[in-house]
Amino acid sequence: MALVAGIDSSTQSCKVVVRDADTGELVRSGRGTHPAGTEVHPQAWEDALTTAVAEAGGLDDVAAVSVGAQQHGMVALDEHGEVVRPALLWNDVRSAGAAADLVRELGGGQAWADATGVVPVASFTITKLRWMADAEPENADRTAAVCLPHDWVTWRLGRTGDLAALTTDRGDASGTGYWSSATGYRDDLLELAMRGRRPALPRVLGPAEAGGSTPSGALLGPGTGDNAASALGLGAVPGDVIVSIGTSGVACAVSVTPVADGTGTVAGFADATGGHLPLVATINGAQVLGATAQLLGVDLEELSRLALSAPAGADGLVLVPYLEGERTPDRPDATGALHGMRLSTCTPAHVARAAVEGLLCGLADAIDALVANGVAVERVLLIGGGARSEAVRRVAPAVLGRPVAVPPPGEYVADGAARQAAWVLAGTAEAPSWPLADVEAHEADPTPAVRARYAEARDLTVRRLA
Repeated sequence: MALVAGIDSSTQSCKVVVRDADTGELVRSGRGTHPAGTEVHPQAWEDALTTAVAEAGGLDDVAAVSVGAQQHGMVALDEHGEVVRPALLWNDVRSAGAAADLVRELGGGQAWADATGVVPVASFTITKLRWMADAEPENADRTAAVCLPHDWVTWRLGRTGDLAALTTDRGDASGTGYWSSATGYRDDLLELAMRGRRPALPRVLGPAEAGGSTPSGALLGPGTGDNAASALGLGAVPGDVIVSIGTSGVACAVSVTPVADGTGTVAGFADATGGHLPLVATINGAQVLGATAQLLGVDLEELSRLALSAPAGADGLVLVPYLEGERTPDRPDATGALHGMRLSTCTPAHVARAAVEGLLCGLADAIDALVANGVAVERVLLIGGGARSEAVRRVAPAVLGRPVAVPPPGEYVADGAARQAAWVLAGTAEAPSWPLADVEAHEADPTPAVRARYAEARDLTVRRLA
């Protein structure tokens, strides 16, 4: 039995899974914790990986390993391969001004979407490079190479120390702002960001191309970003949209065609198989449920029970869940709002129902944005901490207007990385088939009136803030 390993180096932690290369059966796993913050020295990732690997029983017996990781982080290396400064993570927003400058300098959002598939926001690597070039020019001068978190972890697994050995994949490269699925790296945009500097970049590997090996002889897969790895771990196909309800909300879809949305609502990412993964992100995800439970003085299980005890539409009560501003729509300074309060709707059950429906309506808006950009959406794969709520699972198909499949809770980023490792090992044209087990299927009649009432309240909020 050949074994493969998948690594998920996320914002919060590092997870390692070891699986049977043929069947995908889980053999063992481990976990290590990352420090909090929006800038982290990459050594912390390696320390957590060491802990996770030890807990997983080591990697000496695996034949291949791949890394999935948080997207967009900026890792700057000097000519000796040493880290120039702590990595700026996707959630570090100090480069928001740089993002606006870059959009303007190239001629607007559509120019960027046409060039790279994405419109710069503070999350993306290119904006962090501009920030460093302006705020820390001495560090920009020292930077000989730039890579992403998954690239750095893969490079450290190879133990070569040679900057020329840095590799990446098209899925993660598509979130940098200086790579295009049509043309590859855009050195002109890199120079634009770095004020004329041009550091070396990782070689972009094919979906199942090995990028070296570990000291023990395990093949190193190309790895990818977390969303692309999750799609691979779930076995998503065209027509599937993955809705992930974590701290934030994400809707991304496997697509055979690229997306170039000049508004920046849909990021035209690539996936880990040679296709595309257009993605919409919202700021307010499962935290909407947590905040509402805290407001009502109940736990999440009771919040779910309360929500299911109220009628669809909560008798007109609507929660617009912009509790920390919002990205989709782009309202960073927005606040949450509760509309339709009457004596009859001022009950815990109505508020709970409004919270669940408001969360799902925001994600339905995200799916609508995908559809508006030509993405086919037939089925929803619902994952993340928010999917553990029975109310969310049961209400989702009615609000989203599509069948919803809920896989069991799992480490789908690490699983996707492991499946990629098995693909590299097999050397086949397509990734090995690892079917999902115990998937819950949920269907319900659509409730367009809920979406319509939510849209009224949402647009009132937008007009008030405009």
